[in-house]
Amino acid sequence: MGIGRPRLKGKHEAFLGRHFTGVSIDYRQIIALFIPILIDQAFLVGLNLVNTAMVSSSGVDAVSAVNMVDSLNIFLISVFIAVSTGGTVVVAQYKGSGNHPMVSKAAASSVASVTLVALAISLIVVVFHNQMLNLLFGAASPEVFEEGRTYLIGSGLSYVGIAMMEAVCGALRGIGRSRASLMLSLVMNLSYVLLNIVFINLMNMGVLGLSISINISRYAAAVLAIIYLVKIDTSLQIRLRDMLRVNFAMLKKILFVGLPFAAEQMFFNGGKIVTQTFVVSLGTYAIATNAITGSLANVLQIPSNALAITAITVIGQCMGQRNIDDARKFTRSFLWLSTACLFVMTCLMMPLFYPLVGLFHPPAEIVDDILIISLINALMQVVFWSISFIMPSALRAAGDSKFTSVVSLLSMWLFRIVLGYLLAIVFEFGIIGVWVAMNLEWGVRGAIFFWRFRGKKWYRHRLID
Repeated sequence: MGIGRPRLKGKHEAFLGRHFTGVSIDYRQIIALFIPILIDQAFLVGLNLVNTAMVSSSGVDAVSAVNMVDSLNIFLISVFIAVSTGGTVVVAQYKGSGNHPMVSKAAASSVASVTLVALAISLIVVVFHNQMLNLLFGAASPEVFEEGRTYLIGSGLSYVGIAMMEAVCGALRGIGRSRASLMLSLVMNLSYVLLNIVFINLMNMGVLGLSISINISRYAAAVLAIIYLVKIDTSLQIRLRDMLRVNFAMLKKILFVGLPFAAEQMFFNGGKIVTQTFVVSLGTYAIATNAITGSLANVLQIPSNALAITAITVIGQCMGQRNIDDARKFTRSFLWLSTACLFVMTCLMMPLFYPLVGLFHPPAEIVDDILIISLINALMQVVFWSISFIMPSALRAAGDSKFTSVVSLLSMWLFRIVLGYLLAIVFEFGIIGVWVAMNLEWGVRGAIFFWRFRGKKWYRHRLID
């Protein structure tokens, strides 16, 4: 036994060294970066699962309203998270090049620009919430619509808080400090769940309680994030006033990556909203089915989502050193590892389907649909998810954001929406048709990204000096 263990350990190290070690970074650094992001994703998805289950205790109308508005929230929040991703890429590339003063400037500029974008979006949502809901979800029942109005206003007020937190966490991930990013995320999400227990379960405040919780937790995390950057992590040498002004030269670099990604996210998630209007027209049960199935799908994707986030930092640092061989090698390794993770998660979760679905207290009429969609989605994502989501993270980290954005937009609007409408409405497959169209669109988009990766244009961008 004593001889076998060192030999086994040696094989593991050789395997990790072969696939996850290069000139730019080694497997120990990648693991140190990945594990906190994995824990963060697990908590984020797990806590959202618990929150959805808690809201569902207030009835199908409440869970339908939250899911309906969250499709709009994702659309809006993705804009400033996209700008934050631009900051992550620039910070990672400066870190890889060893230019520490520019790392600090990039981090401060990212926080300033993301906060301004979020403030503008927040004002628009709060002022025009009625018009937005009428335009997008006018077909919803009056009960769902009223709950949705409360949640949309509450969510809009919280955007600046989550924007500041995401910008700080993005900058920290760019320099490899994912552990600090994890702690900030945990503060926000754990406080969110604890407050939901108080406001929803104990005080029976329903969607209003959810809205109060989301604001308190996001702004508390934002304050802690700024304190961390200014007072605790003094190695970055960022002052509060650095985050109150915009460095336009640095902003240009951030927006070179962030703006195409923001446009992509707007149109991509806009396409999801259009799809959501199909779902709303199918009735309250279809909305609840979509919400519950989406929550289960997010659990399956936890390790792979963590890998997609990790890839931005790893590939970004490789490109900062102009090490194309490492960038290619790590992208391939992340692809097959993500696929393996999806397969393992599917094998672990599907036997637990009924206990997990029971957390949401669904009406008996929709359980079979949830099972069918979950099975289809689990099988399809093992094949298609990684090339559709890991690959664009790598391309974007190299500065190839315009191509990835255009492909994502075209595949969404020309394939997912058209096919989703045909399957769901014309051919009357209902909510199942919406999910089949989404899964097939992953394959189309992923194939194009893989073709791009095999060429040379994706790594010829010069993002930093």
